[in-house]
Amino acid sequence: MAAKRIETKIFFLSLAVLLFPEVGIRVFISESPISPTLTLGLARVLQVVLILSIVSIWGKGISSIGLAPHQMATGLRKGLIWSAIFGIVVLLSFVTLYIRGVNPVTLIRAKLPTGQGVFLFFLVGSLVAPVAEEVFFRGIIYGFLRRWGVLLALIISTLMFVLAHSVGAGFPVTQVIGGILFAVAYEVEGNLMVPITIHVLGNSAIFTLALIS
Repeated sequence: MAAKRIETKIFFLSLAVLLFPEVGIRVFISESPISPTLTLGLARVLQVVLILSIVSIWGKGISSIGLAPHQMATGLRKGLIWSAIFGIVVLLSFVTLYIRGVNPVTLIRAKLPTGQGVFLFFLVGSLVAPVAEEVFFRGIIYGFLRRWGVLLALIISTLMFVLAHSVGAGFPVTQVIGGILFAVAYEVEGNLMVPITIHVLGNSAIFTLALIS
């Protein structure tokens, strides 16, 4: 089952919904006493609601971005299977790196806040953000680019996904691998719940490792 294809009108409307609030978020965060994490989380929820409204009103419904209601349970189950397989691959890779004298945890860069902000960070970073990012980067961007082929859609959507994250110095290993994995999972399954599940569990694992280490 191939990924859904997004119409040009839906793509540009969704892009506007993403960009305009994003500018406002940056200004609001710099001047507001409200927690930046909370502000970002609420903004992501708003963006998801607006994009789903756009595809429902002007598009072909939320099934056009791989979120058909009757397939969500199936997507969740397949996402768990993909996550388990990927988790095994990551574990074997970590063991191999450790044997070679490389600490694999150093490849995972995640800065966590201290104190009570940790719970909110986990909520936004492990649940809200992955859902919003999959709706936009895979559901909209990958779906729009898919008309020009899988490879082009995969490369550009992954590049945009990486650029959207503040990764600091060094090669963004987790973002590149994640972007490719999420796109491949969506292409193979045609169900956005699959990459959403992988993304949620992956972020949760990364933040947990960062918290422990």
